[in-house]
Amino acid sequence: MADVVALTGATGFIGGAVARRLASVGWRVRALVRTESAVARLPSGVEPVRGDLAGLDDLRRLVDGARAAVHCAGTVRGATATDFRAANVEGVARLATAAAEQAGRLQLILVSSLAARHPELSPYADSKRAGERVLADAGVRAVVLRPPAVYGPGDVAIRPLLRCMARGIAPVLGSPDSRFSLVFVDDLAAAIVRLLEMSVDIDAPFEVHDGHPGGYTWDDVRAAMARWRGRPVRSVRISRRLLAVLAHGNVAAARLRRRRPMLTPGKVRELSNRDWVCDNAPLTAATGWTPRVDFDEGIRRTLGTP
Repeated sequence: MADVVALTGATGFIGGAVARRLASVGWRVRALVRTESAVARLPSGVEPVRGDLAGLDDLRRLVDGARAAVHCAGTVRGATATDFRAANVEGVARLATAAAEQAGRLQLILVSSLAARHPELSPYADSKRAGERVLADAGVRAVVLRPPAVYGPGDVAIRPLLRCMARGIAPVLGSPDSRFSLVFVDDLAAAIVRLLEMSVDIDAPFEVHDGHPGGYTWDDVRAAMARWRGRPVRSVRISRRLLAVLAHGNVAAARLRRRRPMLTPGKVRELSNRDWVCDNAPLTAATGWTPRVDFDEGIRRTLGTP
């Protein structure tokens, strides 16, 4: 019988890709879902376990008898530390507790974020670093993966930006000389599966990206979109000052609507950081994994034909 992998966030963008990849190579996938409607959104063949990250008993049922667990669930929207803590810190702590109780030292993979490299920038980044610290203190076999910006079909963060560029306008957010790495969601899922297959156990977080040396500039992204479009794409810089004004307005509007905002002062500080470049070398050395999808191909898979 195939080994079981317990998965959180399986109805989300990254978690869904991980679930499909795991199932395609023969793993049994057991996924935590909060509602009956979420069960219907699971990829085919995934076994649902009703519950949420706030319930330790739910997580115990999720990991019972599993060989490994992958934690993809998390909160990316919010303006305060409280907005992020429940999923990104306390949820990690409870899952680690449930994993530690399993006989045989279950392996836990935490999908963190490259933002954890600079926790001082935002409540989100700080929560991701705090989740890593909680896991390190839990006494479980664990691997932390820090992806940069992840994109692909179904993405709600990067894809809207690409769709804007597809219409001929390329917003330059924050510093025009920033450099950043990217990774296509299927490559990220393949890296996670490879970590499981190799049973890697290492203290330092792994970074993962699409193999483009030195990352990308905004002009690199604009040029790639122009190649896909077959027509020029014009850059329009949105300064940090304007982004800050928009962020404060967005936070106020979200508060009135009782929603969690995406664009916040913390997110502006993240966007204004000039170095979000990853290094794949440790991950490749440990697992043999290499990325398959470069940015040009990723655009085609994300947006289709122009």
